[in-house]
Amino acid sequence: MRRIIASTYTTLDGYIDNPHEWSLQYNDERAQKHAFELTLGADTLLLGRITYEGMAQAWPTMGGNPYADHVNSIAKYVVASQPVDTDAWGPTTVIPGGDLVETASRLKRQDGANILIWGNGRLTDDLAAAGLLDEYRIWLYPVIKGQGRPLFRPESTAPVALTETVTFESGVVVLTYRPTTA
Repeated sequence: MRRIIASTYTTLDGYIDNPHEWSLQYNDERAQKHAFELTLGADTLLLGRITYEGMAQAWPTMGGNPYADHVNSIAKYVVASQPVDTDAWGPTTVIPGGDLVETASRLKRQDGANILIWGNGRLTDDLAAAGLLDEYRIWLYPVIKGQGRPLFRPESTAPVALTETVTFESGVVVLTYRPTTA
């Protein structure tokens, strides 16, 4: 069975918005290799609408390197309750919000590689609550932002178990957690 992995960049004080403004200078060669291997292990991206729309502005113009070429070629599913321009970054399929659990269950049962989520929000909360999220990969950056969009929300409550820690020379630490039952 395929695994659903949520991979998210966060500041030391727990904010996830606008990572392009504070993360890039810390992506040393080993961190880039780690991210590339995680991405190569997936053949599907599952994204919330806001994340998809932000990524669709940048990724289609990237290419010519193995990482971007892989990301641009894999299937993308966007969970949305309002219209989404799927022509902006294909191949993309829209999942109506009410169909998330059923669709994610079906995707997990299909043959293929892992399903990767970029970001952490209602999508990951809903999947975790349904028992479908297999792993959180929290990329902790040595940055204190002071304010922004938090990594977790009040409704994100769930027990987790630390399964792996990877530290890079740049100060970035990747913490891998598996959701557990209470």
